[in-house]
Formats: sequence, C-alpha cells, structure tokens
Amino acid sequence: MENNTISKHTSFYAIGLNYKKADAEMRGKFSIDAQSKSNLLQQAKIEGIESLIVTSTCNRTEIYGFAQHPFQLIKLLCENSKGTVEDFQKVAYVYKNQEAISHLFKVGTGLDSQILGDFEIISQIKIAFTESKALDLANSFMERLVNAVIQASKRIKTDTEISSGATSVSFASVQYIMKNVENIGEKNILLFGTGKIGRNTCENLVKHSKNEHITLINRTKDKAEKLAGKLNLIVKDYADLHIELQKADVLVVATGAQNPTIDKAILNLKKPLLILDLSIPKNVNINVNELENVTLVHLDDLSQITDETLENRKQHIPAAEAIIEEIKDEFTAWMNGRKYAPTIHALKAKLNTIKEKELTFQRKKLSNFDEEQAELISNRIIQKITNHFANHLKDEETMVDESIDWIQKVFQIEKAK
Repeated sequence: MENNTISKHTSFYAIGLNYKKADAEMRGKFSIDAQSKSNLLQQAKIEGIESLIVTSTCNRTEIYGFAQHPFQLIKLLCENSKGTVEDFQKVAYVYKNQEAISHLFKVGTGLDSQILGDFEIISQIKIAFTESKALDLANSFMERLVNAVIQASKRIKTDTEISSGATSVSFASVQYIMKNVENIGEKNILLFGTGKIGRNTCENLVKHSKNEHITLINRTKDKAEKLAGKLNLIVKDYADLHIELQKADVLVVATGAQNPTIDKAILNLKKPLLILDLSIPKNVNINVNELENVTLVHLDDLSQITDETLENRKQHIPAAEAIIEEIKDEFTAWMNGRKYAPTIHALKAKLNTIKEKELTFQRKKLSNFDEEQAELISNRIIQKITNHFANHLKDEETMVDESIDWIQKVFQIEKAK
C-alpha cells in the first residue's frame, strides 16, 4: 500500500479497542480520564510524537497519530491506563495510513458506533483535537482530516435518515426504562453522575417519561444544580446517596469513577430497584445481583436492543458510505497534493536555473539576442513541463512515492525533508 502520509519517516496509525472485541471490563482497563489524557499528551510531546489525538468513551479508547512504529502509540496507551500490552494484543486493532483514515471516518460518522447512527462520538473527536492543538500536537494533516470527518458527519446527519429517532446509549436506556417499568411517570428516578451520558439520559427521561420525581446526585453538587436548573429537577447532596437509594425505583449510574461506587452493602432495599449502569469502567459492583429485588442492566446490554427504528437505519448505510467516499477522496487529493507539491516546486526551480544559465550563454554569444522574447518562451515551456509532471502525480493510477523519487533522481533535486 502506498504511504499516504506527510513524512516518509512516519506513518499515520489508528490504534485502540472498542465494544466489538473488548467487553466492558476490558474497556474499563483502557479507559482514560481527563488527568490520564493530559499525562499521555505531555508524554507524547516529550517522546517526539509529531501529532496525535486521543478519544476515550464508554464504547472505545483510541489514539490516532503519527509514529515510526505503532508500538510507540500502544506504549503511550498502556502506560497511561490500567491496560497491558498483553491485554491490548488480545482485543485491540491497529490500522495504518489509508485504513486508519477510513476508520476515523467510520467512527466519526456513527457507522462504527455501538448503536448505529449514534453521533455523540464526533463531539469527543472535536474535543480531542482541540486538546492536542493546544499542545502543538495537531499538525495540518490532522486538522484537515478531523475537519473532513466533521464535514462528513454533518452531511450524513442532514442528507440521510441514519440518525432518525435520536437513538444513542442514553436514548436506548430511556427506551428500556419506559418498556420495563410500569407507570414510569409516578416512579422515583435517581440519577447518580452528571457526565455527558448522564446529562443526555436525564434530558431524554424528562422529555419522554413526563416524570416529576427525578433526583440528581453528583460528587460535585454545582454541576448537578446547573443541569437541574435547566430541567427543573431536584438535587441532593452526595452525602444523601444512601437515603435516596432507598426511595428509588430506578437508579441510573453515569459517573466517571474508576472503581465501583454502588455495591450491595449500601443497598438496604424494601422494594424492587432497576439499576442501569452507563459507566465505563463499570460503576456498579456485580454483587448487587445477589439481592433478589435488584435488576442490573449495563450499557452493553442496552446496545443489543434492536427496535424498528434501528432496523430502518440500516438501509441508509449505502448513502452514508457514498458521502464518506466523496469527502475522503477530496481529502486524499489534498493529501497527495501536499506530498508532491515540494517536488514540483523544486523541479520548477531546477528548470529555471537551467534556463538562466542558457540565457546567460546566449546573451554573450548573440549580439541581437531578444532577451524579452527568450524569457517569455522559456517560461511557457517550463510551465508546460511542470504541469505535465503535476498531472502525472495527480493521476489515481500513479505510484506517487516512486514517481517523486524518479523525478528527484533524474533532475538531481534534493529530497524534501
């Protein structure tokens, strides 16, 4: 495969793991919180990584970036998470160059999401890029690629119905609650954690359940109050969690904690409780299943729920893929242009040097030498020659690297660094 990268010394890689091969426990090992991400980016800068972005969601943890070998990126991931290289080899993937580019397009447009058409990941990619750019870890290639993926995402949302019904993990959780809890509007719902999935779940609950008994608890109370203010909900202190648990009919856990925050020891229940754990790593200890009146559902279970809306989305996949191919082709043309442009400029400079030497020779030899006419003709010839080479390099059938090497050798042009 042709090496479609800016530098010949490095390749563009996508490394990571997702819901397809890694279960929630394994994804939890490789999840990266805000501090770990900051540490990873700083380490990448110290180790001379040219450009990379890092995403970590409930469904996947991935690094996209330039390296001489993918292990440079795998090492960064393992050293800044609880995952090991051995774990990575069992469940992860490594894509290179064009395959890595294609993977990012699929991820950013919801085609690789656990629930088809879930576009929440695109905001994570935007955030990841902004964080890397702030540390000068996002080169022009990465900026152009991320913008192309954002453009594809917007067009697919606008021009297809692949995201109809607003299905996402948070929406699927609300669907599950609505289908499995009778008289949901009269039940006590407790939301513990106000991260992105928690916020989205809460908004969907308010919208679809018409429930006025939703209570929010978050370790940082002001975050819960900000969300509650928008939705006119109740906020309780973190210290009141054990009391509110006894009142709840439904508990939605969506915290960013690295260890379980709910286990059977704090559940002194007198009535049935449905628990939805929307966290990665899991925030509800599996030992709650030992309590006979507890039903525990994890987000991986929710993603397997297929309804008519989700099935209908599949017929829109070809239209989405066509949009991706169109925008990806535009990106590839830009990328190849960046690759051969320095050589074309160098070729033109070389031809101009030859021209100047020949014009100087003719000036001395010919007494009636028409310098203006000679300059005009030779410049037109140089432009036509460079255009021929540029058109050759633009051709889809051209092996760009080999052609660039040939031009550099024939015209004795110093290789671009």
